[in-house]
Amino acid sequence: MELKQLRQKSADELQAHLVELQKERFALRMQKATGQLAKTHEARRVRREIARVNTLLGAKK
Repeated sequence: MELKQLRQKSADELQAHLVELQKERFALRMQKATGQLAKTHEARRVRREIARVNTLLGAKK
């Protein structure tokens, strides 16, 4: 998701998005562990987006 779109969300929406990203990260980690992860760049994208959301949540508080 673009940074502009993330900045427009409220703190509650960001928190919900963070939960979804963490679920996605877990699923990607399980795929990697079982050797089923085809798009290895997705793990990096999700990890960075989690960091962006955490940064925005800190700034909004």
